[in-house]
Amino acid sequence: MTLRKTKIVATLGPSSSSDEMLARMITAGVNVVRLNFSHGNAEDHIKRAEIVRNIAMKLGRPVGVLCDLQGPKIRIGRFELGKITLKTGDIFILDADCELGDQYHVGLDYKALPQEVVENAILLLDDGRITMQINRVKGNQIHCVVLSGGVLSNNKGINLQGGGLSADALTKKDREDIKTAVALDADYIAISFPKSALDVELARTLVRKAGGTASIVAKIERAEAINDLEAIIDASDAIMVARGDLGVEVGDAAVPGLQKRMIRMARAQNKLVITATQMMESMITSPIPTRAEVSDVANAVLDGTDAVMLSAETAAGQYPLETVEAVHRVALEAEKEYFSQHHAQKLDQVFIKTDEALAAAAIYTAQHLKVKAIAALTQSGNAAQWLSRADAEVPIYALSPDKYARRKLTLHRGVYPYPIEQAGKNRDEIIMEMEQVLLRQRVVNLGDLVLLTFGEPIGHPGGTNTLKIIRIGENRKD
Repeated sequence: MTLRKTKIVATLGPSSSSDEMLARMITAGVNVVRLNFSHGNAEDHIKRAEIVRNIAMKLGRPVGVLCDLQGPKIRIGRFELGKITLKTGDIFILDADCELGDQYHVGLDYKALPQEVVENAILLLDDGRITMQINRVKGNQIHCVVLSGGVLSNNKGINLQGGGLSADALTKKDREDIKTAVALDADYIAISFPKSALDVELARTLVRKAGGTASIVAKIERAEAINDLEAIIDASDAIMVARGDLGVEVGDAAVPGLQKRMIRMARAQNKLVITATQMMESMITSPIPTRAEVSDVANAVLDGTDAVMLSAETAAGQYPLETVEAVHRVALEAEKEYFSQHHAQKLDQVFIKTDEALAAAAIYTAQHLKVKAIAALTQSGNAAQWLSRADAEVPIYALSPDKYARRKLTLHRGVYPYPIEQAGKNRDEIIMEMEQVLLRQRVVNLGDLVLLTFGEPIGHPGGTNTLKIIRIGENRKD
């Protein structure tokens, strides 16, 4: 398979639960699996993560695991008949005291909603498919007029246009789910609906308290998060451009510009970024994507996203494998154009860290010497992350003795992690071992030029400070 730099995150569900389908999806190009904690229980998630890792090991492909917390999704309650149909102009009541809804009212799972909304505010239900304007608030009841009707069924979400609801980002369920994510050794934990950097910092504290080392992904899906975006990115290891709820709160027309801004800001801070929501939505029921979806995925790749995420397409859709294959094809083509646009080096850039300077030097050398690959010996993965951010046109092979670092690197754009043994070896032995790993994986051939980056002294965690140019298989006399 042709190497694709943009990573694919696939949500697991009924359509992707069999060992056979998981193996086919991983072989087709899935780099990270998403466990959606809005569904299933702790035992299900732990078992599924174990199955994925066993299959990945058999296939010889590293696969990361991302646990996505449900967060404070504000929803209506249930209807006696399961659903109703609302027409424009209907009067409808959201009632915190209602147990079973009917044509005229329905309950709320977020009991504080009547205290947080005001007259004339616009509520958007079911991801904006139904809109209501608040006429008045009376006690625990919100009296509304339907502006845009449709079918409304059980437990659909509610958003306040423009944002402003105060529900905590981490619910009681989320705090328990963090313990489950740590128990299954999650590589990434995604926080839903954070409003500020404080939400991200709290999540990190809870993960560390539970004994976990997972990286924290902040899902940007609240209007308030846009106002604190720089601080949220700084507090996170990665962000997710969660376009569904975000589009409902800020308006769909604002999302494309915000996507570009978020990807640009995350890359500038050396943080990872995932673009998500309805990437290939039509492929839930169709074996081929629409032209608009192809353009959407390609646009995210051209923006510089590290990964694109598939949700219902692979969790519940009829064509999970075909969807992964389609994203792979589109990303490969878009990457050709991306590198034709991002070839020039920023000669006026000032570096703060040695790793960053070495990464830029490696990319410059790779472009002008036409090397086959860059190999980074890394303990934590930081060196490979800097190389990823420097936009290498050649593949970056991250060689690490740490399996946790290798699994996290599955999300980094253009980085391909492989194991290496370095215990008790000196510098020359390590360099020889790096060569042998690349040859065994058949990613280079004898005579190829390769750049090696590593830190000296060998075996001591710290910044990368050495760049070496070698020809594979050539006797070296240092």
